Order: sequence, then structure tokens, then C-alpha cells
Amino acid sequence: MPIRSRIRAALATLLISGPMLVQPLAAQSLPNVGAGLPNLGGTEREELSPAMERRLGEQIMRDLRQDPDYLDDAPTLEYLNNFGNTLVSARPEVRGDASFDFFFFAVRDGSLNAFALPGGFIGVHSGLLLAAQNESELASVLAHEIGHVAQRHIARMLGAQRQDMLVPLASLLLGALAARSSPDVAMASVMGGQGLAIQRQLNFSRDAEREADRVGLQILDAGAYDTSGMVAFFGRLQTATRNYGEGIPAYLQSHPLTTERIADIQARIRQQRYHQHADNIDFYLIRARVRVLQNDNPQGWRDAAKIFETELAPKTRVQTAAAKYGLALIALRQGDAARAQSLLDEARAAALKDAEPLASLGVEIRLAANQTDAALKQSAAAREAFPLSRDIASQYADALIAAGKIDEAVRYLRDQSQLYREDARVQQRLAKAYATQGKQALQHLALAESYAIKGSLPAALDQLQIARRAPDASFYDQSIIDARERELKAQRLEEMKQNKEGKNKP
Repeated sequence: MPIRSRIRAALATLLISGPMLVQPLAAQSLPNVGAGLPNLGGTEREELSPAMERRLGEQIMRDLRQDPDYLDDAPTLEYLNNFGNTLVSARPEVRGDASFDFFFFAVRDGSLNAFALPGGFIGVHSGLLLAAQNESELASVLAHEIGHVAQRHIARMLGAQRQDMLVPLASLLLGALAARSSPDVAMASVMGGQGLAIQRQLNFSRDAEREADRVGLQILDAGAYDTSGMVAFFGRLQTATRNYGEGIPAYLQSHPLTTERIADIQARIRQQRYHQHADNIDFYLIRARVRVLQNDNPQGWRDAAKIFETELAPKTRVQTAAAKYGLALIALRQGDAARAQSLLDEARAAALKDAEPLASLGVEIRLAANQTDAALKQSAAAREAFPLSRDIASQYADALIAAGKIDEAVRYLRDQSQLYREDARVQQRLAKAYATQGKQALQHLALAESYAIKGSLPAALDQLQIARRAPDASFYDQSIIDARERELKAQRLEEMKQNKEGKNKP
């Protein structure tokens, strides 16, 4: 068996709505968060520092973004982060002393699951997004995972280990995300001595799960979501777990979704006021989008189209709009821009109002059809309607480049790079615009920044060397290259030093 498969299998149980922890954890004291929760251990225990926790999470994410199952889709990421950070804003204290910036993302996986990674990174399976029947149910799962981060369960779990183990552990954590493809292999590897030790080390305790539930309920209540959504969704998870029978995957076997836990949630809900939450149409549109992208191939499109056809009659206007939107996306995937546009028009008519995913797909269709003037006009209008959308902003830059307005695109992207310094896509688009202008030095400088943002320091340094040798590199450009090279080399040396120290320590 390849070592990568063994690593993936050994950590299958990390994929969580909530695994178990063998050793009790120390509960973190956050103002007004977790009041009345069980004390999971002494606060004097060593824990992973917030800075190290965040760095570990960033390292995992750098590798995870290269995985083909990472759903790198701008509208989906836009919705999840808007939605997730709205939950965080309802209880700002969940950021803790570290003031974590939460990041929400999706992976292609048909199972009902979500998981938290160190430092505020929260992943959702595509199957969970499709199974959630309303925003309150989705909110209940995300709020639960936010609870794990807020109470720093992972940090406290890893803190008992030597910090010099964190670099190899990051690659092990990443490996867990792919274990779902082969449960039999996973079980075989988990039975190994080292694999079993790691599995036990990375499980959450039942107490930690209940703590995350209770923090999650506080977030739902503060955000005016229907807290009964947590019971409904976790009940469905419990049913799904029973349906696996004897062949239940390891990560579900260790999932402490007990009747006692659900009863505890129900008891707390009775003490809270009821909120009737009105779902945003974006929720239904993104679910339709994820259904298409979950199996992004001709057979997957046909299967999704059948589901959308059944949802057309008789359904609500919102459901009709979502189904038409999904069919429009399928038509675009099949290369039929005209049909995609017709279906999108029908979706907009059913929705009665525009929504960000509808506007985004409209621009996507125009760009695919090489209708550059229409794409530029629509993206400009969408930018006015949704000024905070990074997806729409990116499409506007694409439309400027496609329309040949390169100088304007460069000015716009430079402004965007100042607003979103950690967005590699802005730098990639800037590199494309510079390439169109024939500015080689600036093109490779922008590419270097995009690689640096993604954590690929060797590739970033290579791009700086190419920029240095560019025939149009000015004295000013050379000064920027020199300064940036010193910064990245220092960062690279520090990483190599930490890795070496980690390997040499007993």
C-alpha cells in the first residue's frame, strides 16, 4: 500500500462533525461563551499557542487547496464565507484572544459531514450542503464547528504534544481528508500500531462535543436562527449513521452522536426563544450549484438535471429559480451558452429579484460566449449591486481584460491587491494583464506574489529570478525584487530551520 494511502487511512476519523477525544481537554474561558459548560480539564495544562495553531491550519490549507476534491469555486466560497462569518459576527467573542479570521470552504464528498481544522478553518462536505433543508440546519452545523474553534479543542489536544511534531502532523491531518475513498483500506491501516495511536490522539471527547453543541446554540440564538434546526439535522445524521449497519466507516463509528447528546440540545432549546428565520435565496442557488459541481462530469450533470427536473413542478418560486439556475449551469458546462442564458433568464423571472449567484452566472455565460461588451456591462452592473462581492469583483477584472481595456484592468487590480493582500487570484489576474501589456518583469513579480500567498516559497523565488532577468526590469523593479527576495529567503530559511529542529529533537 502506498505510504500516502496509509497516512490518509490512519486519520480517517479527523473528518468531523465531531469525533471523540481519548484524553480530557481544558475548556477555554471566553466571555459569555460556554457558560455552564462542563470543565474539561485544568486550565494549567500546556496548549498550542494561537500563532502556532494558525500556522498549522494555514499549512494544512496550502496543501488542501491542491487536492482535486477541494471545491475551488468562487460563488460557493463567497456564500459560505458570508454565511459563516455572519454566524461569527453574531457572537464576536468566539474569535477569542487570538482574533482568528474564520475561513469556510467545501470539499467534494457525498457524505453528511463537516470538520474544523486548527486556526479557524472550517470545511463542509458537499453532501452536507445538499442535505441541509434550510439555512438554520446549515447554520447549526457550522455553529457547532465554530464552537470547536472557539473553545480551541484542537489546540488543547495538540498542545500536549511536542510542538516539533507539528510539521509532520500537518501533512497527516491533510491526509485524512482523502480517506473517504477507501473505507476498507482505512480500517486496515487504522489497525496498525502507529495509526491507532494517531487516531486516538486526534479524536474529540464526548464532553468536547457537547461543549461545541452548546456554544453553537448560543451562536444560533444570537444570530436569530431556528435552533431546532440543530436537532433536525443531527437527528438525520444519526439516522444516516444507523443506515450504514456493520459497514459503518471509522469516522462515523467514533462520532459520538448519541441520544443523550440530542436530548441535551433539546433541553437547552426549550430555554431559548423561538426564531423564525427567512432563508436567503442564495442558499438554494448555491445548493443547486454544488449539486452540479459535486460530480462535475457528463454523467454527474445528467444525474443532477434529473433532480432539477423533478423540482420544477409543483414547487415554490424559489425552488423553481434554483432548479432553473442549476440547469443553466449544466448547459454552460456542456458548452451551450445560448441555452444557459435562456434558462438563467427563466431563473431570474422565477426569483422576482436578482441575487449574487444569478448575476455571477450571467457574467460567466457572457464571458464563455465571448460576448465581451455584454460581459463588461453586466459585471459593472453587478459590481454596483453587490459591491462587497469578491467574486463579482474578479469577474469585472476578467471582463476588462477580455474587452481589451488592459490599462484600466491593471489600475483596478492594483487597487484590489491593496484591499485583498492575501488573495492569490488577484495577483494571478494582475500577472495576466501585465503579460498582455508585454511587461515581463511586472508579470513575474505578480506571479511571485501569488505563489508566496499560497505558501509556495521556492516557486515564488524562482519567479523573482525570472523577473530580475527580464529585459524590461527597471532600476525601481530591481529594488523591489531585491527587497522581496530578502524577505522570502528569510521566511524560507526560518521554515527550513524549524523543520530541521523538529526532526532532530527526540
